[in-house]
Amino acid sequence: MPHDYHHEHHADAHATASKNISVAFILNFAFMLIELVGGILTNSIAILSDALHDFGDCISLAIDWGLEKKATHKPDKKYSYGYKRFSLLGSVFLCGVLTVSSIFVLIEAIKRLGSPHEVDAKGMLWLAVAGVVVNGIAAFRMTRGHSLNQRAVFLHLMEDVLGWIGVLAVSIVMMFVELPILDSILSILISCWVLYNVYKNIRATFKILLQAIPDSINIDALKAEIEALDGIESIHDLHVWTQDGESHVMTLHTVTPSVDYPAIKKAIIDIAKTYRIDHTTIEYEHPGDPCDDSCD
Repeated sequence: MPHDYHHEHHADAHATASKNISVAFILNFAFMLIELVGGILTNSIAILSDALHDFGDCISLAIDWGLEKKATHKPDKKYSYGYKRFSLLGSVFLCGVLTVSSIFVLIEAIKRLGSPHEVDAKGMLWLAVAGVVVNGIAAFRMTRGHSLNQRAVFLHLMEDVLGWIGVLAVSIVMMFVELPILDSILSILISCWVLYNVYKNIRATFKILLQAIPDSINIDALKAEIEALDGIESIHDLHVWTQDGESHVMTLHTVTPSVDYPAIKKAIIDIAKTYRIDHTTIEYEHPGDPCDDSCD
């Protein structure tokens, strides 16, 4: 029953993520078309670059949508832990798209620094207002999720929100002062911010794939709490990792002279829950029992 409960809990989380990403995709695609037309009419490299960027993201969001739906599938003969990590593939893919599109924008913006083009500041202003509203709504929906895939999507949306706030500020300035170079400078700043955050997100994703201990878990404190339980002499072969950044797993061997295994198991699981570990596997050993060759 606990296993079913935890699976259903995380399945619901991925289902919610899938719904949020679908909304982000629809809003992103619709506004991408508006950006494309608006960028051509205003002659703004910042807006055209963002339109191209959003086109790539529409593709990646569609893939993310499918992967989040896949992550809700229950364990089977192929994947005994289920499909939770499929959402990580979405994070990796989206980070790749963000990297490529940001580098492209950087190159184009740097080219324009030497010969800035005149832009339609008033047109940029109205597009910026629409951009802040549309992307702001989509970003707000993604704040309800905590998986790395949703963080990657949120990063993309926040990039757009901040970018449009920047476009709004720049367009207001250029309505009074003729400084078309600001359009290129803004594109460079946004791209650098995105690349920095992509690095942080992809680093967190690969830590999960390499089964690192979650940053939120103090392994020494966890071990001390378990060893302090009545009936436990010591523990070893303790391993903690996470499947998708939210669903944590722990395995351990306990050395105990006690035979009240149900009480010990319940106490360990209760401690694990305080560390957001929802899948715990325990092997009991009596003092002096040999451990197999794989023990730490």
